[in-house]
Formats: sequence, C-alpha cells, structure tokens
Amino acid sequence: MIVPDDAIIVVSGLPRSGTSMMMNVLTAGGLTAMTDQIRAADIDNPKGYYEFERVKKLPQGDTAWLEEASGKCVKVISALLPFLPPSYTYRVIFMHRQLEEVMESQRKMLEHRNQTVKQDDNMASLLQQHVEDVRQWLVTQPNIALLDCDYNSMLATPESWVDRINSFLGKSLDPIAMLSAVDFTLYRNRVGDNVK
Repeated sequence: MIVPDDAIIVVSGLPRSGTSMMMNVLTAGGLTAMTDQIRAADIDNPKGYYEFERVKKLPQGDTAWLEEASGKCVKVISALLPFLPPSYTYRVIFMHRQLEEVMESQRKMLEHRNQTVKQDDNMASLLQQHVEDVRQWLVTQPNIALLDCDYNSMLATPESWVDRINSFLGKSLDPIAMLSAVDFTLYRNRVGDNVK
C-alpha cells in the first residue's frame, strides 16, 4: 500500500526515542519499509530495528536509493535529516520521548554490547538543543510535512495517535492493525511516571 502522493515517509528522532516502534506501527498498517534486515532484532529491539544501512551514507551523498522510497517508510535518525536532498517530498514523523528515558535506554543498550557508557551532566541539555535545532530546520523546509509524535503519550492513548498518524498519511492505513503494533510491554526504560 502507498500513500496518496509520492512522498517518502521518514520516521525520525533521537536514537532510542521510539522510532522502531513507529516503523512497526506503520508497516503493520500497510506501508512498505525501506530496510535491509542487516541489523537483526535483539534484546533491546525484539521486534527489529527497521534500519537501512545506506541511510548512514547520506552525508557522503548516497541518495540514489531514495528513487525507490516513494510511498514507503524509512528510518532516518535526527542528525541525518539535513542530508536528505530537497528534490524529494517527505512526510516526517518525528518521535519525542522523555530525555531521561532516551539516555537510560541508550546506556542499557551500550551495556548489552559491552561498550563504554559516557554520559555527562550536559547530555540532556545537548540532546534537547539538538532536537530543537533539527525541528527548526524541518519547519522551514517547503518539501517537508512534519508530524510530532510523543512516544510516552502514544503508549497512554494509542487510539488518538493512530488516528492522527493515519490522517497525516492520507487515511490510507489499517488503524486496527496499527493499534495492535503498539506494544506497551516493550516500554521498559521508564524514569518516574512518564506515561501521560
């Protein structure tokens, strides 16, 4: 299934902000994902990462794959969004999550990989500034439509968010299937009572 126009559906946000969940929701609803399955599901993302390795080469100018992405969804972390060429039209679903939870989830993922965890007191403010900078860039792009999606809120009221996402994408998806893909059991790195 494709959306009514030839836009490329981009799911973005900070790493560990709920982008994989959103990709799962969109594919359950009927969209095709641009993914190569190179990064396998694991303890941190049991339902998969939905990554496409060539996305990481956007800064080097690898954009030819975007020709095949019309009407499909692809995950692009927030830091790489400015490298998307302006010759395409995008519908960006930008995931927001409590920053303390993002950092805790990143820390645990690195621990699972036996990697050094480096987080200083300035990390939250740096991440917040990054998100604000990227959003400011997004809203100034004439070829980009933006939908901000709150991960914590979506877990609490998935029906309203599914309706909002479906409207953003032209009411072309299966809302029942989308709802079934919102898996609250995978909400594990909580900081306080952040479901609102």
